[in-house]
Amino acid sequence: MAITVAELVAEPQLGLALLAGSAGADNRITWAHTSDLPRLWEWVTGGELMMTNGLSIPADADGQVALAEALMDSGASALAIGEKMHAPPLTPEFLEACNRLPLPLLNIPYPLPFIAIARSVAESSLLEESRRLRQTARVYDLLRTVGASEDHWQSLVQRLATELDAELFVVDRRCLHPWHPDGKELPEFLADAWEPSSGHVSPAGKNFQWHRIRGRHVLTMDIPTHANALLVVLPNSEPHPDAVVLLHAATVLGLQLSRIVLSLEGRHRLAGEFLLQAMDGRLGVAEMESRLTAFEVPPQGFLLASLTADAADKAADDGDRLANVHIELWRHGVASASLKRNNRLHVVIPADVPDEVLVHCAGLETSIGISAPAAVANIQRALQESLWALGSARANGLGLARYAEGPSWLGLTGFEEGTALVRRLLGPIFDYEQSQEGDLIVTLRTYLDSQRSWQKTATALFAHRQTIIYRVRKIGELTGLDMGETSTVAQLWFALQIHEAMHQ
Repeated sequence: MAITVAELVAEPQLGLALLAGSAGADNRITWAHTSDLPRLWEWVTGGELMMTNGLSIPADADGQVALAEALMDSGASALAIGEKMHAPPLTPEFLEACNRLPLPLLNIPYPLPFIAIARSVAESSLLEESRRLRQTARVYDLLRTVGASEDHWQSLVQRLATELDAELFVVDRRCLHPWHPDGKELPEFLADAWEPSSGHVSPAGKNFQWHRIRGRHVLTMDIPTHANALLVVLPNSEPHPDAVVLLHAATVLGLQLSRIVLSLEGRHRLAGEFLLQAMDGRLGVAEMESRLTAFEVPPQGFLLASLTADAADKAADDGDRLANVHIELWRHGVASASLKRNNRLHVVIPADVPDEVLVHCAGLETSIGISAPAAVANIQRALQESLWALGSARANGLGLARYAEGPSWLGLTGFEEGTALVRRLLGPIFDYEQSQEGDLIVTLRTYLDSQRSWQKTATALFAHRQTIIYRVRKIGELTGLDMGETSTVAQLWFALQIHEAMHQ
């Protein structure tokens, strides 16, 4: 076992003296660490004897008391201060705080080198190192014996918790929800303390940090390979789990999460292939019902949601922003099948999924359009409805809009009216481009986006100015509209907005 504070003080060759905090003399020291930085507690991983020549000690009583409390909260075993060096006078309030916590406070006699103390701690830890190696081997062996399926996640967490004699929780640091749908919720006292409005220490911060909340030590540490996956450790007893073993435990959990996500990605690819065929009308109703059921989505009464990143985020790739929505849905217990196409993500989900869950999984910067409840036989109509609702959401500045329930879009009530308007105004152009090679629609869009400037349009399309003039006149001839009239421009702009929303 690791050496205790009392055992270290008892070593005659060191000559250490216990100044305060004698009630913590049985604290075990896992390591001796030297630091003279002002925020001494930030370098504590749990169980250390922190040694300083005094530069880390504030001069005022309040600062000294705050230092003692922060070291205790971080899990330090003791504080040792070099004699006749740079420490200010130790205040009575500081000594009383060390007794109250209790935090053992040691005096290092001058000129004893700090390395002598570190060597004594290291030599006494040889047996502890052997125990740590055996425990680390057992931790990695758990990964071998647990299957790769997501169904085995909680079994692995529980077996790790037993090995470490602690309660373990794996949560999303952004919302504190369990990272895995079968994961345990955080205890109420932690969830309350870490609410953004609580004013308490946030779990977002260092990769490895001890907190003291309502009298209990709590460790938060990142799980490697998964952004925002946070391991929360509640030790059941003293001494706390070894810091090195905890780091290996986090690695094991990260590896298991990677195995699970790899399995999910395989299912995600199959779902995308299925939706692509279904939306293109290449599958029969019976096959669509069978395959959608395999993804645990009801083939009758589902919703189709279309998502896109907000315009303010266009500097970043929409694909990156939406790439993990299917994993977020799975994490929150929502079965889904999704397809990424033309910078939009189309997701089929059960009809009873609350709007707030969908918004949470997609992110607040995402616009969402949701179809009316549909059956597989009408999946193409559901896609049109979700795209129409998405256009309505973006046009009206809404995060989420449902088809036929939100405000009208461009004065139209549904995609049927929108399709009719597009056909009436742009249909002749589409028919012409099918029979002739041309770029009239692209030219029209660029012309309107360039404030009807011939030169700006020509520059944007790398074409001659006269070519642009010819194309715009051709659009007028095909549609029978006067391209110089503001009303004509408005109608064509409306039609383009609807066409692009429904077909991109």
